[in-house]
Amino acid sequence: MTNLLGALKLPSPRLPSGPVLTRDLTASIVVFLVAMPLCMGIAVASGVPPEKGLITGIIGGIVVGALAGSPLQVSGPAAGLAVVVFELVRDQGLSALGPILILAGIIQVVAGIARLGGWFRAISPAVVHGMLAGIGVLIVVGQFHVLFDAKPLPSGLQNLAAAPGRLFGLSPDNIQATEIAFGIGILTIVAMLGWEKLRPAAMKLVPGALVGVLTGTALAMAFGLDVARVNVPQSIASAITLPGPELLSKWMDPSIIAAALAIAFIASAETLLSAAAVDRMHDGVRTNYNKELRAQGIGNLLCGLAGALPMTGVIVRSSANVQAGATTRLSTMFHGIWILGFVALLPFVLREIPMAALGAILVVTGWRLVSLAHARHLLSHYGPLPAFIWLATLVTVVSKDLLTGVLVGIGLSMLELVPHLRRLGLNVSEGDTGGVHAIGLSGSATFVSLPKLSDTLERAPVGTPVRLDVTNLGTVDHTCAELIKDWFQRRRAAGDIVELFGARGKTAALAH
Repeated sequence: MTNLLGALKLPSPRLPSGPVLTRDLTASIVVFLVAMPLCMGIAVASGVPPEKGLITGIIGGIVVGALAGSPLQVSGPAAGLAVVVFELVRDQGLSALGPILILAGIIQVVAGIARLGGWFRAISPAVVHGMLAGIGVLIVVGQFHVLFDAKPLPSGLQNLAAAPGRLFGLSPDNIQATEIAFGIGILTIVAMLGWEKLRPAAMKLVPGALVGVLTGTALAMAFGLDVARVNVPQSIASAITLPGPELLSKWMDPSIIAAALAIAFIASAETLLSAAAVDRMHDGVRTNYNKELRAQGIGNLLCGLAGALPMTGVIVRSSANVQAGATTRLSTMFHGIWILGFVALLPFVLREIPMAALGAILVVTGWRLVSLAHARHLLSHYGPLPAFIWLATLVTVVSKDLLTGVLVGIGLSMLELVPHLRRLGLNVSEGDTGGVHAIGLSGSATFVSLPKLSDTLERAPVGTPVRLDVTNLGTVDHTCAELIKDWFQRRRAAGDIVELFGARGKTAALAH
C-alpha cells in the first residue's frame, strides 16, 4: 500500500479559455491532422487498401463520436488490431472481414446492453500492455520492409529474420528504387522525431507524424522520385464494399465466429482501458463504460457493412484531442467530417504520399507501443510476477499469435489469485459520517472484484470529503492498485479532500 501512495502524482489541471465551440473546432483540426496518416498507415499495416482505414476514421468520428460514452475519446483504426486483421485477410480473404466485423459489433452491443463494460477493465494491465508491446514489435518488423518498398512476410518471426538481409542488400554505389524508398523512410522518421523534440512552443499542437509525411512527400514530389505511392480511389464511396449474399453462411464457419469474438474482446479491452486513461487527462464528464461499449459495437457493425477496418478508442488521437483543448464530443465528430471532406475533395493529394513514408510513421508508432517503462513500473511497484506476465504476453504474441498471447497472459494472471483462494471476496461498507463519505474495504481486492471496487469508488459524491479505510484489506493486486491510484489522482485534481486510513495503522491525508 505504501508503494501505491508513493506512486500518486497530481496531474496538471486544464484551465478553461475561450468559447467551447471554438476550442472544439481547433482541437478537431489537430486530431484530423494526427488521424489522417495513421488511418492510412494502419490500413497498409493491416494488408488492406488505405481508404479502408479512412472510412473507419470517418465512422469513428461522426457516428461513434455522437454516441460515445467517453465524450473526449477519439475512435478509429488502431495499431492494436492491425496484426489481427493482417492475419485474417491473409488466411480468409478481404471478403471475410465484413462478416467478422458485423458479428463483432453485435457482440459488443450485446455486451454493453448486458452491462459488461466494467469487466473488461478487470483485465490485468500487465496483459494489456504486454499485448500492445507484442503488437508493437510485430508492426516494427513488418513495416520495416515497407521502408524498402517491399511487402511484409507472413509472420513476425519471418519478418525479423529477413530484416538484416534488407539492410545488407542496400548498395550505396548503385542507387535504385529500393535505396530511394529507404532514404525517404529514414528522412520521414528523422523529420518526425526531430520536430517532436525541437518544435517551438507556439506550434506544439502540429503533430510530428504529419511533418514526417509532408517531408517525405515533398522530397518525392520535388525530385520526381520513382517510388511506390499510396493508391486511393477517386471517390471514397467506391471503396465501400457491402456484404454479399454469403453473409449468413460465413457466420456458420467456426473460424469466423472465433475471429469475431477475438476482435470484439481485444477492441473492447483496448477501448475501455484507453477511456480510463483519457478520464485521467481531464476533469470533465466521466466515461460511461457500457454506453461506450455499445457505441463501439455500432461503429464496428457499420465498418463491417462498409467493408472497412475494425475500430477502437485510440489513446494517441484521444490525448491529442484533450491536449488541444477539446471540451465536448463535437471535436471528435468534426474531425470525422474533416477526414470525409478531405478524401472527397482532395484524393489526388493522398496519391502523392510515398508508401515508405507511411511505413516509417508506423515503425515509430509500433516502437512506442513497446513500453519498457511500464514493465519497469510493474517490477518496481508490484514485484516480478506482473512483470513476467507482461514479458510472457509479449513473447507469445510475437512468436505465436495475438489471441494465444492474450490467453497466456490471462492464464498467468490467475496465479496472482492462488495465495488468496480462500479469501477472494471483497466486502464493502459505505456511509456518511459528519459530512464525510466513508468507504470501508475488507478481504481481497483482486481483478475478479475490480468491477465492484470501481462502482464503489465512483459512487462517492463529488465535492464531499472521502475517507477510504483499508485497515481490514488483506490483499491488493496490481490491477486494483492501479484503479485506486487513478481514482485518487482524479479526486485530488478536482480539489476534493481524500483520506486513506489503514496503511500500517497510519492515516495519510491526501488533500489537494
